[in-house]
Amino acid sequence: MIGFERRQNILRILAEKPGIRVTQLAEQLAVSEGTIRNDLTTLEEEQQVRRVRGGAVLVEPDAPLPGLTQVANAEAKQRIARWAAEMVEDGSTILLDASTTAQFMIPHLREHQRLTIVTNGLETARQVARTTSHTVVLVGGMLNRSGNATTGLLGLEMLKNMHIHAAYVSGVGFDFEVGLTERHIEEAQLKEAMLASIPRIIALVGSNKIGALGTLPFARPERISHFLTDSEMPAGFVDQMRQAKINLTVCGENTVRSFTVDGQKAQFTIGFANQSEELPFAVDVRRSLERAAADVGSIDLVVANNRLSGEEALRVADRLIQRNIDLVIEYQIDYKAGNLLMDKFQQAAIPVIAIDIPMLGATFFGVDNYRAGYLAGRALGEWIRQQWHGRFHHLLILEEPRAGSLPEARIQGQMDGLKEMVAELPPAERTHYIDCGNTTAVSEAGVSKVLQTLPTGQHIAIVSFNDEAAFGALQAARKAGREADVVIVGQGADRLVRGEIRNPQSRLIGSTAYMPERYGEKVIDLALKILRGESVSPAVYIQHVFIDAHNIDQYYPPIE
Repeated sequence: MIGFERRQNILRILAEKPGIRVTQLAEQLAVSEGTIRNDLTTLEEEQQVRRVRGGAVLVEPDAPLPGLTQVANAEAKQRIARWAAEMVEDGSTILLDASTTAQFMIPHLREHQRLTIVTNGLETARQVARTTSHTVVLVGGMLNRSGNATTGLLGLEMLKNMHIHAAYVSGVGFDFEVGLTERHIEEAQLKEAMLASIPRIIALVGSNKIGALGTLPFARPERISHFLTDSEMPAGFVDQMRQAKINLTVCGENTVRSFTVDGQKAQFTIGFANQSEELPFAVDVRRSLERAAADVGSIDLVVANNRLSGEEALRVADRLIQRNIDLVIEYQIDYKAGNLLMDKFQQAAIPVIAIDIPMLGATFFGVDNYRAGYLAGRALGEWIRQQWHGRFHHLLILEEPRAGSLPEARIQGQMDGLKEMVAELPPAERTHYIDCGNTTAVSEAGVSKVLQTLPTGQHIAIVSFNDEAAFGALQAARKAGREADVVIVGQGADRLVRGEIRNPQSRLIGSTAYMPERYGEKVIDLALKILRGESVSPAVYIQHVFIDAHNIDQYYPPIE
């Protein structure tokens, strides 16, 4: 695997086993100890790990950067910064101003790839260089009064030949007549000059600055593409933003709400209760929904986080109902909570689309569970035929009982596909069912426990509920020094495992793709049909393909 992917795997391993030694990392990732030491040096320079004797420990990824812990309105700024970072595209060149809100974005940019970050903020440039692998361009000029930024127009010559895709800026105030303003004239002049040729300006403005005025404006309202603020904004602000045709995202404590820019009140308000903001697959689903809602232009999207908890999903449902939503897209893991959720929404006369986990009475969208499993099972069996002559000693089944009966078909499909390709499956006493908990850590713990009971050198096939479970199994085998004993297939083909799939030495040989980045367009189309009273199928499935080392670049080209 490439260096970036290897270092991302190191970070995942350290998150699950703090203080792991260099020798163990080298063994698990099948590289030399020197390579691991070089990777750890790079990660330490990026302030993502701290070296300790013989190994390293993880630096908390979302911890505030030095100097930001005492910033006024820090909580609201952190929420705004996090969602602003979601808008940054890999491989792009962006401008960050010297504001503390822009600095709060930096921890959330660490996992982005190949960014070039232009800034006039000295501390911003310093922290990007220290904590990320991105290229930093510092705009020169005179030092301002506080000593934290350059001002004046001396450094603009260097920007003439740069194509900057977007700028993320704040100010001391925002007014609908004059736009974004700054306190000091020289700072406003520099910002205005820097922004002159940038096509997208994203304003990061706390609600306490709305209506305030600085000495001089630097970006008029019509130049602003997107405006992010917190939920304490003044009454009537949403309507004013619509009239000004400025995209608006309101970052509340429990929900995030996006508003349209068509100049009229949105036709529909749709809620999305995401499964988790910690799982790559769920994050990709949410991002695709946001893009699709923005493209439609007649939808206000309210986003919340179910946090992999049925109890939290019920609390989220209450908050969404209070928002007077027209339809809810529910993505939650606990099928037992499904009936309670549906009762809440039905009492409020709110139609429901259930993502991947079915809920009685909701329109289902997502995984064709049996077909997805079947593709992985056949691929697993083909590998066993070629590498182990069609025979193996043990079968590990990583299941998720909370998800209910339909995802069980995902496991059954894997079993049936495997049966078609191999001579016979192991008997019941050598078939092991493990609750994966829908997380890497729980899966790893369960597989580790079973591996301790199985003789070394015996062949072990592993089928999985999802990629989190598959990756956990791989980690368990590596830590036990038994990766050669196992072969694993996943479900999802999400960002978590693509590096492993590309690694020819990895025993996680592939995963059925669910393509969460394509969910949004189809789900929003389905939602609009329901809201317009059109007839829809009770279940809408995506098309699946099994991703392995031979076709991964076709579906997910690596970033150069």
